[in-house]
Amino acid sequence: MINKMLGIAENASEHGFMSDHMLEIVHWFMAALFVGWSAFFLFVLWRFRKKRNPVADYHGVRSHTSTHLEVGVVIVEAALLLGLAFPLWGRKVNEFPVNEDATRVRVVGEQFKWTMHYPGPDGVFGKQSPALVDAANPVGLDLADPNAKDDIQMPNELHLPVNKPAILEISSKDVIHNFALYTMRSAQDAIPGSRIPMWFKPIKTGEWEVICGQLCGANHYAMKATVVVESQEEYDRWIAGKVPAAVQ
Repeated sequence: MINKMLGIAENASEHGFMSDHMLEIVHWFMAALFVGWSAFFLFVLWRFRKKRNPVADYHGVRSHTSTHLEVGVVIVEAALLLGLAFPLWGRKVNEFPVNEDATRVRVVGEQFKWTMHYPGPDGVFGKQSPALVDAANPVGLDLADPNAKDDIQMPNELHLPVNKPAILEISSKDVIHNFALYTMRSAQDAIPGSRIPMWFKPIKTGEWEVICGQLCGANHYAMKATVVVESQEEYDRWIAGKVPAAVQ
């Protein structure tokens, strides 16, 4: 309930309900802390007002109530970490899907756009070379490699089939970016010289916005893309329609 009140984007991933559940608990906990500490602050202002306490008390607090409250807060925070955050992170790390069962896409960030690199119908990424990078070949595909001939390079548009794990390999050509899909409850830094995998399983069809979650320059605000989740049949037709004409 509180997530909707705060305008949290809808969830479209399999693991997202765990993130949302944890966020809901954290928000309620923060609300309780805000009310509790605000009430305590107002009580202290009234209890120790100058009229009632004209002379300062140099002995300080004589009870351990505040210490007990602080220990209670620490216990609740530890429970959130051990009971929710750690299991969620463990699932993301330990249940990483195998390549054969997932849709694989390489995502390359640069100021100020995203390029999606699909392996094409053969499912094999072609060779790449930095020396071949230009405006028409943003990921530097080596077209002399047979595996590269059916590869697809798509600016600012990520297509994925629904109900199938997606493995995205995130990298950058210039500065640090962040590939953030909030409806998938997933984000990953794009670091020059590194290709970092992330994964999620979309469970809803639709179109949503992808943004750069890391300040990356003057036009950072415009570094957006679209993620399209569709049926497997629609995805296969889209891939077939984007394969270079020379290969078909």
